[in-house]
Amino acid sequence: MAPPGPRRGAARGEPALIAALPAAGLLVPGRSLGGVRLGEPAAHVRRQLGSDFGLCRGCATTTWYFTYRRFDDKGLAVELTRGRVSAVYTLWQPSGWRARDGLRFGAPEGQVTKAVGAVVPVASNGYTQLVAGTTVYTIVDGKLWGFGLMPNRASPCR
Repeated sequence: MAPPGPRRGAARGEPALIAALPAAGLLVPGRSLGGVRLGEPAAHVRRQLGSDFGLCRGCATTTWYFTYRRFDDKGLAVELTRGRVSAVYTLWQPSGWRARDGLRFGAPEGQVTKAVGAVVPVASNGYTQLVAGTTVYTIVDGKLWGFGLMPNRASPCR
């Protein structure tokens, strides 16, 4: 979904590290998204993705937006709680991203449920989240729109 009011630029005036979003990010269900894992320290995310990120001004938790270009709407959001990754999810549909099992954005919902197995559907505002453990598949208009990782029992609606 579209990020609410990101601000771009290196955090705390730090120079950007030589790191960036992967050209073709990978979801490893229950494990990682774009190389980011739940629970890892914020410093590790910076080493991996750099310090050039947008900061959400209206989010309930600290949320960093990593995009391919400044003010772009495609990329990865990383939520932090007490300095550790508490959620990670795609923003819009970054090109080339896929799940380890081959699922790609635009796949029909039936293909997602066939590949993933048992899911719990959660209705959000205008879309559905299919939750399988800590992995979330966002469905918009019957098609795969995004990926996410969130702790068990956390609301996937953002």
